[in-house]
Amino acid sequence: MGTDDKAFDAGGVYAEGVDEKNGNAGDRLDMYRMGKAQEMRRNFRFLSILGFSMILMASWEFSLSVATIGLINGGTAGLIWMFFVCWMGFMVVNTSMAEMASMAPTSGGQYHWVSEFAPPQHQKLLSYLIGWMCVLGWQTSCASSAFIAGTQIQGLIVLNWPDSYAPQPWHGTLLAIAVAAFSVLFNTLLARKLPLIEALVLIIHVFGFFGILVALWVLSPRADASAVFTEFTDGGGWGSLGGSTLVGILAGVLPLLGADAAVHMSEELRDAGRTLPRSMMMTTVFNGAFGWIMVITLCFCIGDLEAVLASPTGFPFMAVFLNATGSARSATAMSVFVVAMTVFANLTMVATASRQVFAFARDRALPFSPWLASVPVGWDVPINAILVTFVVSSLLALINIGSAVALNSITSLATTSILSSYIVSIGCIVWRRATGSPLLPSKFSLGRWGLPINIASEAFLVVIFVLAFMPPNPNPKAAEMNWNVVIYGGVALFSVVYYFFRGTHQYEGPVVYVRTLPPETVAP
Repeated sequence: MGTDDKAFDAGGVYAEGVDEKNGNAGDRLDMYRMGKAQEMRRNFRFLSILGFSMILMASWEFSLSVATIGLINGGTAGLIWMFFVCWMGFMVVNTSMAEMASMAPTSGGQYHWVSEFAPPQHQKLLSYLIGWMCVLGWQTSCASSAFIAGTQIQGLIVLNWPDSYAPQPWHGTLLAIAVAAFSVLFNTLLARKLPLIEALVLIIHVFGFFGILVALWVLSPRADASAVFTEFTDGGGWGSLGGSTLVGILAGVLPLLGADAAVHMSEELRDAGRTLPRSMMMTTVFNGAFGWIMVITLCFCIGDLEAVLASPTGFPFMAVFLNATGSARSATAMSVFVVAMTVFANLTMVATASRQVFAFARDRALPFSPWLASVPVGWDVPINAILVTFVVSSLLALINIGSAVALNSITSLATTSILSSYIVSIGCIVWRRATGSPLLPSKFSLGRWGLPINIASEAFLVVIFVLAFMPPNPNPKAAEMNWNVVIYGGVALFSVVYYFFRGTHQYEGPVVYVRTLPPETVAP
């Protein structure tokens, strides 16, 4: 595996200075230690990577899009309090991951951390499986967000031409492919402008939030506060308010998932070991706050829940906007902010997914690895990995023509796949701390609070991981069944089989490339 040996002088003393390609001394030190060559430019700074992760999570926007899950199972009180629980849960989870990101800021993310931190006898297989889960999770995330954006555009057409437009599944598929193509265009031809674009879209993310918030509070009739905050419902028929509310927790999980996205861009971020943790924590704090406030506002202004859920647009928030403004044009103007942010979220997901594929292929873990890990001279981005991401999104979108249920089950893999990568990587840190094994130095250390925070993270993740496999009601029909567990199990089995037939002969794991730094070398 190639490295940037120019970062060190003949005596092994670390070189000072900052340049556009290699970043600062700390970045070069991290890449040298991990045994990786710097192939992409470090164009991102703190504000642009903050914008990147804020836009990818798009918590207040996605909380509007997936609110139906919580409104059916839990009602307004369930939606509000489960979102808050998820916000607090992801605070400790992302704190744990921020520490690992500071220790090893690499595009590989979780599978690299598992390779370095797992027990030596298990690191190879565990890191290989987690690498596959990360690739699967982010590829299906791209398909899911493109499909949501495409169907939201369909919803806008229905909102404006309810009598003349009859939405068809293939319309949504074509729109999803168009969104995916738009993302590829930005991530290739405008790759060097991506940090600037992310910073500008961050402004839209913030001002759009306040614009919609004010409009809803001013124009909508408001429900009684006591009912909104205390009345739980069992719309799924579970026979238990608590059980139903727990099933609806996914409405809080989905808008807050994905803080590791910034990690996969770390080889394009200057001073990554210091900047990544700050970005991840601020994203969790601000996006969580925006999402929770928007959820509360939606619950106060939702009006007739049954009518809103039956909206022909397919998205209850569009019906809420229409009821508040009394005008399709005004509701469209409000909805456009949500749709635009979903499109830009897909753009950032394509960047994240392609870097994940690039990193895993660089460690020879995927079919056609040399081709997937190629970074053409002058482009500074993994073009082939980006194109593969587009093809995967397009192929998955085609499934919607035959079965929307099948597509939803496949895209729900994004949640369980990414959650499982969090569980295993944080579990490795728990093992090292519990056994007294040494940890890597980092610019963001949890110190003596590390083990309690890591254990709390694991407890939260295991609960929501199990709940992510639950169907919306206890007696689902085939069209309502959550087939995620079947597909997840199949992919996990395939990964193990592929590992023993091919992977074990090619894949060694990132840890084999790691260098021991000279004792006099200290990261700045």
